[in-house]
Amino acid sequence: MTETPLVLVEKHDRVGLVRLNNPKAYNALSPELLAQLMDALAALDADPEVGAIVITGSEKIFAAGADIKAMSQASAMDMLLSGYVDLFDRLQAVRKPVIAAVAGWALGGGFELAMACDMIVAAENARFGQPEINLGVIPGAGGTQRLTRTVGKYLAMEMVLNDRRLTAEEAARFGLVNRVVPTEQYLDEALKLAQAIAQRAPVAVRLGKEAVNYALESTLSAGLAYERRLFYLLFASEDQSEGMDAFLNKRQPRWQGR
Repeated sequence: MTETPLVLVEKHDRVGLVRLNNPKAYNALSPELLAQLMDALAALDADPEVGAIVITGSEKIFAAGADIKAMSQASAMDMLLSGYVDLFDRLQAVRKPVIAAVAGWALGGGFELAMACDMIVAAENARFGQPEINLGVIPGAGGTQRLTRTVGKYLAMEMVLNDRRLTAEEAARFGLVNRVVPTEQYLDEALKLAQAIAQRAPVAVRLGKEAVNYALESTLSAGLAYERRLFYLLFASEDQSEGMDAFLNKRQPRWQGR
């Protein structure tokens, strides 16, 4: 008997769409689901026909955290040696832009997964939170770090220490999401954004993503130097010549991705 895949992969023009597909467990991020997700992302990242990627769940739930049942009897050594949390790091190796299309609950590891993406499109019914404190633990896949860098110390403290949860509108106000749209439109809006990015110069998109991510981990002077090196490097690309020639001759560019 064939097992139902825990993630489903589709292609929409130049966009790869990855759906979390474990509704009975509220898309809990079990090691098996995470491994399938990261394998799917790596395959789409290597596909020259894909320019951007969208991760989504359903209209009622994005992902409701980790698989608590699997973790409940684990020891510290079990968690260390399993490499479960390390699976999240594979998302950072994806070179193409990744957009989280979030509807319903994005809690715990689900919220961490969304924050590890490059952009977030939220449905009006989206809710975000880090409820690990209720289980006697704290976020372990980037929640305390990415959240604090985005919303600041004080709100992050309340969310991590007292399970404060944010509506989609609150998340937008605190800079956690790119936009909030009606629930019935959230996936179309995310795909539209991804398709627009996928039509841009591929090498410039890749290096632009690198530069923005570098800004989160560096000083201003180091970030400016890094940005400048990438800017100069793009003048060695065919797409830079094509893009500027197309602009000067008032035509659409034909990107080659090199």
